[in-house]
Amino acid sequence: MERPIRVLVAKIGLDGHDRGAKVIATALRDAGMEVIYTGLRQTPEMVVQAAMQEDVDVIGVSILSGAHLSVFKRLNELMKQNEMSDVLITGGGIIPEEDMEALNQLGIGKLFTPGTHTHEIATYIKEWVSTHRSF
Repeated sequence: MERPIRVLVAKIGLDGHDRGAKVIATALRDAGMEVIYTGLRQTPEMVVQAAMQEDVDVIGVSILSGAHLSVFKRLNELMKQNEMSDVLITGGGIIPEEDMEALNQLGIGKLFTPGTHTHEIATYIKEWVSTHRSF
């Protein structure tokens, strides 16, 4: 690859717990990626706008509020509307397995639960980008 993988890490909604998002952002930076962290209380629209402005390869959403189904579905809709089908949407948090499966069927990438090793997340992103993006 000619440039680092660009990842936008986002906290959508009223969830004010961002320690996990910051840990992931740091781990991805340590893995050689360029990371943009949007901060707390973003909307899906704000996240997609930032992703377009920053020309990212990946959007990673940290969500603990229980609103994962509506948040990821809205992100997916906005990505399609903006012709961003080559950008990975992934994330993690407190998400039941059956909801993960439903979101994966909609085209959302792999979702991670608390306790997942950061190396696993970085490896997944690197493999996805090398398969789906060309730069």
